[in-house]
Amino acid sequence: MLSVTRLLCDVRTPGDDLRYGEKKPGNPNPAPVHRRPIVVWNVTRSCNLHCAHCYSSSHDREYPGELTTDQALAVIDDLADYGIPVLLFSGGEPLRRHDLPVLVKRAAERGLRPTLSSNGTLMTPEKARTLADAGMVRAGISLDGLEAINDKFRGSRGAFKDALEGIRNATAVGMRVSLRFTMTKKNIGDLPGLFDLAEREGIPRVCVYHLAYAGRGEKLLSFDLADMERRAAVEFVFERTMKSHETGHNLEVLTVDNHADGPMLVMWSREHAPERADDIERLLLKNGGNSAGRGIASIDNLGNVHPDQFWWTRTLGNVLERPFSKIWSDEDNEFLHQLRNRKALLPERCRSCRWLDSCNGNLRVRGESATGDPFGMDPACYLTDLEVFEPVAAS
Repeated sequence: MLSVTRLLCDVRTPGDDLRYGEKKPGNPNPAPVHRRPIVVWNVTRSCNLHCAHCYSSSHDREYPGELTTDQALAVIDDLADYGIPVLLFSGGEPLRRHDLPVLVKRAAERGLRPTLSSNGTLMTPEKARTLADAGMVRAGISLDGLEAINDKFRGSRGAFKDALEGIRNATAVGMRVSLRFTMTKKNIGDLPGLFDLAEREGIPRVCVYHLAYAGRGEKLLSFDLADMERRAAVEFVFERTMKSHETGHNLEVLTVDNHADGPMLVMWSREHAPERADDIERLLLKNGGNSAGRGIASIDNLGNVHPDQFWWTRTLGNVLERPFSKIWSDEDNEFLHQLRNRKALLPERCRSCRWLDSCNGNLRVRGESATGDPFGMDPACYLTDLEVFEPVAAS
């Protein structure tokens, strides 16, 4: 995640301690970046919607073999003992899991900063209150556009209205809500309207995702943004973030799943916010770019562990057979070792790129989906050759 707000507007936001190793209130020592992974846990694959870009290819049915309550609680205890900072409950639709409040309560008691990723349509006032009482303080709720576009993407008429009501219900019980949006050719025109919606509804956070080629998302390859469209969309996000702070709305804005956005922000800021450019570059280097296999991890509904939430084609182990802590710290796992020491394995363009230390080869699952090679070129890098390669000094 790229915190545009923190980098461009110099405003501290929740999670910056994990992204940029910054000091937390009451703790003078900066938190180490990627010391332990944020874990995205798809606690169920069942979902009431049928989203076009779903990376887990979820359907409205039961999935045999999902972890029992006791098994899930044991996983949470292991994650807590291992010292992960955040546990994100995802799906499918995690609200489909009847024991979700029990799991959230255990995670909160163990200090894991429980967070929710939901389509929002099942977030009734009663469910919102139950989750808040259990310790859920943050919820990311996805919209794929305004009403007509969203309902088409989500495969359900009325999904937009239900999700918006879910956002309001979560907000009413004190959850900090993020509006999440994944960009494609089919919905990019609604991006300004979603920023307007967030400001109008008092939604404090907007996360703009680039499309990951995984699950049903692979079928949307032809709908992904072209380089110039992607660049224009990212520049709009930068501009809108500055405008939001200038007008007092103070949206927290992030872009997600394209680490080329970091270098783009450095270059854009040199013209539009030159006083921030050097600090942006410094913080990006501290973050180090894509952290699949190190700073982000995934557990799917069957307990399989993956390098990130999109990479279900790569399995590192299963928590029913071996604790997550043992899987993640296994120094003999060759693929984890490669991911954590990937620079020499990346394409020549990446190895020669002046931004490599702040990008780290971008989203690896997208590179593998496009090329068949887990260290192949990520086609969503939209930087030009002139931007990628260091200018040669005049002799």
